[in-house]
This record gives sequence, C-alpha cells and structure tokens, in this order.
Amino acid sequence: MDATTFLTQLQQQAQTQQALVRAEFLPLDAALLNAKPHATGWSALECLEHLNRYCRFYLPHLEKALSAAPISPGNLPVRYSWIGRKSLAVVDPSSPRKHKTLRHMNPHNSRLTTAVVDEFLQHQDRLLSLFALAPKADLNQKNIPVEFFRLLRMRTGEALEFLLAHQQRHLQQALRAKAQPTISLVV
Repeated sequence: MDATTFLTQLQQQAQTQQALVRAEFLPLDAALLNAKPHATGWSALECLEHLNRYCRFYLPHLEKALSAAPISPGNLPVRYSWIGRKSLAVVDPSSPRKHKTLRHMNPHNSRLTTAVVDEFLQHQDRLLSLFALAPKADLNQKNIPVEFFRLLRMRTGEALEFLLAHQQRHLQQALRAKAQPTISLVV
C-alpha cells in the first residue's frame, strides 16, 4: 500500500477511536468504568490505562522519528520488517488469542479515576497531530524501539499501525468490560 493511502487510513482509525472514547467512556463515572467483567479481567479504565502506558512510550519516539526522518523520496509503498509483522500479529484486533502483558504495562487492580480517559484523549490529540508530519517522512526508516526489547526497531509506519491496532484491540476489550460489569471496585 502506498504511504498516502496508508496514512489516510490510519488517521481515520485514530479519529474513530477518539470519537468512540468520547462517546462511550467520557460521560461515565469512575464506578462504572472500574467495574470488571470477572476477577481476572480488566475494567474499561484498566484497558485505557494500559493504552496510556503504551502511548507514553511510543508517542515521544514517533514524534522524534517523524521530525528527524529523512524526507520521503515520494509516495512509496509501506514495507514491513519481521518484527513489525510479528508485533502487528500479536495485537491484531480480530485475533481471539490472549497475550500476557509486561508487568509494568499491566494496570490490573490499579486504583484509577476518570483522569485516565482524559489522558487517553490527550494522547489521541498528540497522535493525530503527528499525521501532519508523517507525509513528509520516510515511513520505512527503522527508528522506533520496540518497548519490550529496545534494541529491536520497528519502521515508523509499522509503529504507527501497531499503536492503532493495539488501541483497537483494547478498546474492544473496554467496551466488553463496560457492557458486562459484574465486579465493582470502590473508588
């Protein structure tokens, strides 16, 4: 897929995800957002906090990469490395397979407030602003460290797609938690 089409699709996904959070989670109180579908499941706020932790890591790296990237020689196809393909397969929203998260990225049993939703929306504003820089950058440059093993690097385009696919996966999880809350935590 060419870079222009790729970026347009990702920007639309980011806007859709931001609108979904504004509509589905922003109006709710902390008690409902902290309710879990079962004892080992994540609440909607835990899902969003998990995404915030990833944004805190990836957004500064994406900003740096897009600001300093060599100017793209044109509307080239977006290419994938093996680490990019593997990372995207792990976070594929359509995959029913569960994956264990890293301890420092796991918000399970955290005491969270609705400030988590506000932070997520701020991250989305920041992400959307990166799409202004992206058309000028070479998306095939390998310059985004992989969070769990920073010596590995994803291409800039892969990292953008990874972040949005990961968000989609956990927003679906947050919607399920909201729809079937059974265990409520006192906030």
